[in-house]
Amino acid sequence: MTAVLTKAFAFVAIIAMGYILKRAGFFHAKDFYLISNIVIKITLPAAIVSNFSRITMDYSLLAMCVIGLLCNFVTIAVGYGINIRKPKETRAFAMLNMSGYNIGNFTMPFVQSFLSPVGFAATSLFDAGNSIMCTGMTFTLAGMVVGEDEKPSLLGMTKKLFSSIPFDAYIVMTILSILKLQLPAVMISFADTAGGANAFLALLMLGIGFEIHMDREKIAQIVQILVMRYGIAVLMAVGFYFFAPFGLEVRQTLAIVSLGPVASIAPAFTGALNGDVEMASAVNSLSIIISIAAITAALIILL
Repeated sequence: MTAVLTKAFAFVAIIAMGYILKRAGFFHAKDFYLISNIVIKITLPAAIVSNFSRITMDYSLLAMCVIGLLCNFVTIAVGYGINIRKPKETRAFAMLNMSGYNIGNFTMPFVQSFLSPVGFAATSLFDAGNSIMCTGMTFTLAGMVVGEDEKPSLLGMTKKLFSSIPFDAYIVMTILSILKLQLPAVMISFADTAGGANAFLALLMLGIGFEIHMDREKIAQIVQILVMRYGIAVLMAVGFYFFAPFGLEVRQTLAIVSLGPVASIAPAFTGALNGDVEMASAVNSLSIIISIAAITAALIILL
């Protein structure tokens, strides 16, 4: 318990440091995008290569992709359902801002630090399914609700998916693991070094991007979204841990991943549909705070 709390405190301290340094002028808003590019295009793919190189692929882990998809569909459906009698804009907003999981920038540092390579691989494969939704499908469904998009574009979503370097890394390393092929030692050594920086940079980036601006009139809607999101998350975490037909490490991983924050892309997609970006940003930032507490509690209980 002490080890978990100590490391969780270190994570919070890194996020706080990023936020404080931004407020002090050391970092600027544009630095968020620079560090984000480094994380998404270098350190996270390297961490994926590093951890996948240390496991023997269990074919049951491939089910994580489907679970990642289904978890998104559940939150989208609930977001739509609880607002069925409200304006279409409210329904679309809830669909976008109740769904998706910020795996690469938030949950992965926890998994990387506390769980084994098997847990990391399970998280990565969950994120492969999650990415299909976050990079286009959820936006397309929300667009259909508000009338902005008449039909899903499979080609467009496929292009978005395969233009994501982490997603490509998931695919390549999964195939190599299934075929029992190893990358050259020098490549794995490089991945170990670069991937080791992923947790720090991802958390620092969250601190730099952290902002909460709330209009009192919108607090009720924000609270409703977060209560429903984390109510579902707790039910999923309990269900996965006690009833999923996997080994203990994978069940622990699914429970932790379920408690992750809303997808970081949600405010951008909200803006693309002319929604309330300020409220979406508040939901996103508050979900980070809640997920820090929830995942830390889950680690103390489960490990």
